[in-house]
Amino acid sequence: MLGMPGKGVKCDYGMVGPATELDKAKGFGERMSYRAKYAELLESIVNEGDAIAMKYFRGAEMRVERKRDGTAVTQADKAVEEMAHAKIAKSGFAIDVIGEETAVEAPKEPARTGRARMIIDPIDGTEEFSRGIPTFGTLIGIEEDGEIVAGMVSAPALATGTRWWAYRGEGAWRNGQCMHVSRVPRLAEAMVFTTGTGPGKSPEVRATVRKLADAARNSRAMGGFWQHMLVAEGAIEAALDWVSKPWDLAPLGLIVEEAGGKSTTVEGERTIYKGRFLSTNGLLHEEALKVVREA
Repeated sequence: MLGMPGKGVKCDYGMVGPATELDKAKGFGERMSYRAKYAELLESIVNEGDAIAMKYFRGAEMRVERKRDGTAVTQADKAVEEMAHAKIAKSGFAIDVIGEETAVEAPKEPARTGRARMIIDPIDGTEEFSRGIPTFGTLIGIEEDGEIVAGMVSAPALATGTRWWAYRGEGAWRNGQCMHVSRVPRLAEAMVFTTGTGPGKSPEVRATVRKLADAARNSRAMGGFWQHMLVAEGAIEAALDWVSKPWDLAPLGLIVEEAGGKSTTVEGERTIYKGRFLSTNGLLHEEALKVVREA
């Protein structure tokens, strides 16, 4: 059950405002809502991305390779990202594209070119995808002037397909239903999901992650995009990822914020460029940060 919209959470598609420089360059006067501006493009990409992913999911044609860093990549990852680049090129939008499979390196800060930028993870959770586990999805965020203004997450293998999205100032949605974070005020009453604590993390990091989990009433080790979407839905109160690239996070913070929550780094910065990403319902954000910082 999705949390009910609360005070300050918008659940409409009608917002407009002053035109940005990018809008003026495209001939728009009063600024279109971000949904009106980008929804058709994002939906086109994730619709085709879902079809590509499901063609290979649990199929005999699946081929898994290992990248230099040891992480998995399949032909589906590559095909989804190639398709996204092609759609952007044909869209008429002046948008740069940063994707996990084609970027030389992960960006460390917002774009300074004055152009919009799409950040895409074609398949987040490739390891799960390659093993037939349905918790994978396509993640897309669009950044304008250093802010993520549109985000979409699509997980086609969850139930009959689950999709979350948000546009700055227009609320957060799952499959067309407005959602809101929970109102649980303290960690001692909360459910918290965290990244795993496997041998790839240092003893210090494992201890930090476990301290946050131990501070909650209930906890699970999940990691990945889905735990942040569960925060936005109001199903859990906090989600912590420790090692993340911008394409792993691009749409997540916006969706959580538009649902009434808060997403920052462990240092408290609103950025997708420094990893160590914490999403909460907002009410217990400072408490969670304090636990992690003092670990």
